[in-house]
Amino acid sequence: MSDELYRKWERTVEALVREGIIRSEKVRQAFLKVPRYLFVLPEHKKWAHVDEPLPIPGGQTISAPHMVAIMLELAELEEGMNVLDVGTGSGWNAALIAELVKTDVYTVERIPELVEFARKNLEKAGYADRVHVILGDGTKGFPPKAPYDRILVAAGAPNVPEPLVEQLKPGGKLIIPVGSYHLWQELYEVTKLEDGSVKVKRHGGVAFVPLIGEHGWKE
Repeated sequence: MSDELYRKWERTVEALVREGIIRSEKVRQAFLKVPRYLFVLPEHKKWAHVDEPLPIPGGQTISAPHMVAIMLELAELEEGMNVLDVGTGSGWNAALIAELVKTDVYTVERIPELVEFARKNLEKAGYADRVHVILGDGTKGFPPKAPYDRILVAAGAPNVPEPLVEQLKPGGKLIIPVGSYHLWQELYEVTKLEDGSVKVKRHGGVAFVPLIGEHGWKE
């Protein structure tokens, strides 16, 4: 671990705390334990502390640190929770989730190149034994390990995919951007009620790559 890279990362984390984006000590500790520079392309390591998205293979991006923090805080993750991460990308979000729940995490990625990229990053960061990367259509969820306490989606959907709601436990939460194909969505916090219906809370505008799949956007 480069001391200089880590010092820059610490400053980014403390800035997110000061801005009120990281609100809980457990999310702060997870961010410090799982620095973003372990999950970017080598040529982008020097920019990993900057609070902006960065390109990764497959024409995708690794989200800005503030966006990841917002989603993790909304998810209110607790130790032992069963969590599904949709849109593995670099693997960073799944590693942070694993650090928070202290148990196995399942994450689905549709792009083979990114499955390999994420697995290598997770190996390097020490999370390969707890984060299971599945090649597949994330809009269908991952039924073998359902039901989930939480599902986090790192891509923008045209609407809330029904399979993801079906795979939530009663009282479970889905955090997902919903809106247009490019550039603008709203961040939804979808809570599944005991009777199977859902309650949606909106948390403002966000910008994610499109969620491609049977229950998302078409390529």
